[in-house]
Amino acid sequence: MMSTQTLDYLDGIAHLPEGGMLILQHVSWEDYEQILAELGDAPNVRVNYDQGRLEIIAPLSEHEAYAETIQEMIRVVTRERRLKLEARGSATLKLRPQAQGAEPDGCFYIHHAAAIIGKRRLDLSVDPPPDIVVEIDVTNESLTKFPVYAALRVPEIWRYDGQNVEIYHRADQHYKVSPASRAFPFLSAAVISEFL
Repeated sequence: MMSTQTLDYLDGIAHLPEGGMLILQHVSWEDYEQILAELGDAPNVRVNYDQGRLEIIAPLSEHEAYAETIQEMIRVVTRERRLKLEARGSATLKLRPQAQGAEPDGCFYIHHAAAIIGKRRLDLSVDPPPDIVVEIDVTNESLTKFPVYAALRVPEIWRYDGQNVEIYHRADQHYKVSPASRAFPFLSAAVISEFL
């Protein structure tokens, strides 16, 4: 049975305008999982959780268009290089022991694609994290999600602000800006930015 608190959260999410953000504090892991279950694979929101802090974002259509363009670029690159690819879009990435979860604008398995292809749901307690996570920052800034991605062991983040791409590599529990991709060493942030 759904708690009154969860029903209130879902009501707030239902009234979130395109481009809007809702931040809630002191949300239990159980409420977070119930919200995810109720929303299903709703493409119109991204849900992020960091130790009791719940952030719900309703991206703009412009935001989605950039994510699709990056996905298509990655598909072309992997096809040309004859690499395996498993694109998981805005799949929910979460780990209960860390009480953290995030839904990126795109996530991609390249080096670990073979381990993920055919799996219906990701379980980061046994599955590897995506090789690349993409964040589009034309509506809201994603930097607050970086500690969550570090806890989830995501090795690389591509962040696009509407003009430029920045590539971040995980170093321990932080990210550092890098000029090129680890997953695609021949791709620089400048080349990706030019493509967009």
